[in-house]
Amino acid sequence: MEEQRTTEALTVDAKEAHKIVGSGHRYLDVRLPEVYETGHVEGAINITFYSSVTPAGKVKNPQFIEQVSALFGKDEQFIVACNTGVRSKLATLDLFNAGYKNVKNMAGGYVAWKKAESEETEVKPN
Repeated sequence: MEEQRTTEALTVDAKEAHKIVGSGHRYLDVRLPEVYETGHVEGAINITFYSSVTPAGKVKNPQFIEQVSALFGKDEQFIVACNTGVRSKLATLDLFNAGYKNVKNMAGGYVAWKKAESEETEVKPN
């Protein structure tokens, strides 16, 4: 129950994530490199949360925290996202537990980001 409250407090929707990234904060994409390469947020940093995903199961990247630590400070605010928000929720919780107190999971992942982006474009006058 405590874990659920923590992940809810650490989660923002795609519109809020757009504002955070738009204000100069970074975007950490935790998808596998081959998925990241099919499309990603401009300027995103890719550090995979799982080192492999197969029908037999998922293997967590054992160097994930270390790799993030090499690029992000523990006081830095940044968005963590995957494709739909499930993997990034787990990654965000691991980062929070490792001392990253300003990390935010983006609900809905890259799919939600693209949807929010298209809705924003539709609303803007020409």
